[in-house]
Amino acid sequence: MLNIGDKMPDFEVVDQDGNKVSSKDLIGKRTIIYFYPKDNTSGCTAEACNLRDNHAALVARGYNVIGVSKDSAASHRKFADKYDLPFMLLSDTSTQMLQAFGAWGEKKMYGKTVMGTIRRTFIFDENGVLERIIEKVDTKNHASQILQ
Repeated sequence: MLNIGDKMPDFEVVDQDGNKVSSKDLIGKRTIIYFYPKDNTSGCTAEACNLRDNHAALVARGYNVIGVSKDSAASHRKFADKYDLPFMLLSDTSTQMLQAFGAWGEKKMYGKTVMGTIRRTFIFDENGVLERIIEKVDTKNHASQILQ
C-alpha cells in the first residue's frame, strides 16, 4: 500500500483505445487515479458518472482524472461511450498496477472472502508524489470528496 509522500509506482498499461500509457506520461500534471472493480456495475457507474458530472470542476483545480480496473480496453471503450466519460480509463488485466498501488487484495463479497479490486482513489501532485488517499469512497459523491 502506498503512503503519503510516496512516488507514483511505475506502470505501463493501455487505455480504452489501446494506447500505451505509463506513469512517466503523468508527470507534470496533478493526477487523480481511481480504482474501481468493474465497468457497468451500479457502484462503478455511479462513481464514473459523478466524476463525469464534476469533471469541469476537477479540471479547473488542475486535475487529470484516470479510472483503472482490470476490465479490457474494449470493455472500457463501451463503458466510456455509453456514459460519455471525458477521462481516460486504463485496463490492468494483469493486476500489476492494481497491486503496485495497493488496490488489489482480499475483500468480502456476499459473505465470502475473494481476491479483487479494492475501491480506492489516489491523488498525486505534478511531480508524481502522493498527496492523498481516499479509502472510503462515496460512489455517488466522489468528486466532492476529492474537492474538499
